[in-house]
Amino acid sequence: MSTTSMLLSLTVGLAVLLAPVRVLGGDRITGRMFATRSEVISRHGMVATSQPLATQIALDILKRGGSAADAAIAANAALGLMEPVSCGIGGDLFALVWDAKTQRLYGLNASGRSPHAMTREHFVKERLERVPSYGPLPVTVPGCVDGWFELHTRFGRLPMRETLAPTIRYAREGFPVSELIAHYWALGGEIRKDYPGFAETFLPGGRAPRKGEVFRNPALAQTLERIAEGGRNVFYKGELADVMDAFCRRVGCLLRKRDLHDHASTWVEPLSTSYRGYDVWELPPNGQGLAVLQMLNILEAFDLGSMGHNSAAYLHHLIEAKKIAYEDRARYYADPDFVTVPWTKLISKEYADQRRGLLDPQRASRRLPAGNIDWHRVDDTLRHGDTVYLTVADKDRNMVSLIQSNYYGFGCGLCPDGLGFGLQNRGALFTLEESHPNVYEPHKRPFHTIIPAFVTRGGKPFLSFGVMGGDMQPQGHVQILCNIIDFGMNLQEAGDAARYHHTGSSEPTGEVMDDGGRVALESGIGREVRRTLAELGHRLHHATGGFGGYQAIGYDAENDVYIGASESRKDGQAAGY
Repeated sequence: MSTTSMLLSLTVGLAVLLAPVRVLGGDRITGRMFATRSEVISRHGMVATSQPLATQIALDILKRGGSAADAAIAANAALGLMEPVSCGIGGDLFALVWDAKTQRLYGLNASGRSPHAMTREHFVKERLERVPSYGPLPVTVPGCVDGWFELHTRFGRLPMRETLAPTIRYAREGFPVSELIAHYWALGGEIRKDYPGFAETFLPGGRAPRKGEVFRNPALAQTLERIAEGGRNVFYKGELADVMDAFCRRVGCLLRKRDLHDHASTWVEPLSTSYRGYDVWELPPNGQGLAVLQMLNILEAFDLGSMGHNSAAYLHHLIEAKKIAYEDRARYYADPDFVTVPWTKLISKEYADQRRGLLDPQRASRRLPAGNIDWHRVDDTLRHGDTVYLTVADKDRNMVSLIQSNYYGFGCGLCPDGLGFGLQNRGALFTLEESHPNVYEPHKRPFHTIIPAFVTRGGKPFLSFGVMGGDMQPQGHVQILCNIIDFGMNLQEAGDAARYHHTGSSEPTGEVMDDGGRVALESGIGREVRRTLAELGHRLHHATGGFGGYQAIGYDAENDVYIGASESRKDGQAAGY
């Protein structure tokens, strides 16, 4: 080899060595945070869901001229088939929709209500201290299907039969079950295998399908065909309602056709707070989105960036802000049709100034009071939630942030005869404490954990995102936002960064924190940080899951492109075109 060739080879080799290769713990040259993969960038549309086949279905809908709402419905339908461990048409739905034409954000609450015939006294008579998680008692009206049609009526372009057709085909022909979903399918199936209709619907051959096995649900295919042809009324007033009514009468559930008939979704005004120049949007109660806004207001006064990402000081401030906000969440968040609470006061900067005084930078709190907020009645196990979050953006710059869930995995375990889906158990999130805003009452929406999120900047869309998983969701939202805003991470880095999960706060179901709760930390958070948190008084415990599931789509206005990211803790995918 010539001297020139040798020098050229050495130069190329040195360039390769010095190239910014991303490795665990950061980027060798630029020092950027760890990411499992690059962000996805596209011009015309973007989809991010927790199951790759669902992402591809929604992407195909966009390519056929469908709107972001059409694609979101298609993805949600697919996830109900492919990830029934988390969602389905027996559950509820919430959405935030950015409409490019009007340049504003719309909020949809498609959560269902308790049966008219079900009262708190029923549980008292049965000597129950709380609403059970399984069986006939926690069932509430499924709101998902009505939510689809509300979204479709207002923002859809394609016929519903075209939107649902891919899922109908997959339900009939079958699809291979993905890895993480198979794991949770086996766990959830074992708990519910003896409940009416469950094994026939979800346990072919008497067991859960394993990773890679093809699962078919022809009953769901037929149900979705009826919905596609007959509209929402076939579910709430027609033949499907009749089947659910008859089934519930047989198994001791008080859900009736009247409850389905009386159901309606609600378009609501999203609420927001400003955090370091970004407007963060959440839906008002009966969900828990306000907790995100309350936490951000408390944290805004601290220079989190100077503390260092996932340092002990940083995590301590986030955990303590969470505890403070969750006391208000436990005391005041409930169905606004039944109680009046001044939500705007709870998310005001002035209120945050008052509540911030409870945060001791040197010590973890053991017990905290709720704020002193006036409320009155209009008429005078949360960490286990399983959910799917998805987000879609179309060529016209419309964006949808959508979340949908059965609550505990498959829900209550009851599957109406021959319909291919299970009923949710959201009623388990009521309390039986008589004087509480969230007390069980007839035809009332329970406190809800699932929350979609959206961020605008200067009145323009910036980010559509969500984090799945019960009481982890507000904590996850805040961690994602701090990762992006305070630490300058990109969307994929923000989702991949190690998280904390605090449990044991006071709850809207009646539990009261008196020991400070417990903190779980992902493995990316080091030993020295753990030691310091323990010295501050935090009780640490080991957890292998429960840290959420994240999807996001950002809009880069300067380049007029979308940026997508998908949770590395799930089976999902972000994809664009």
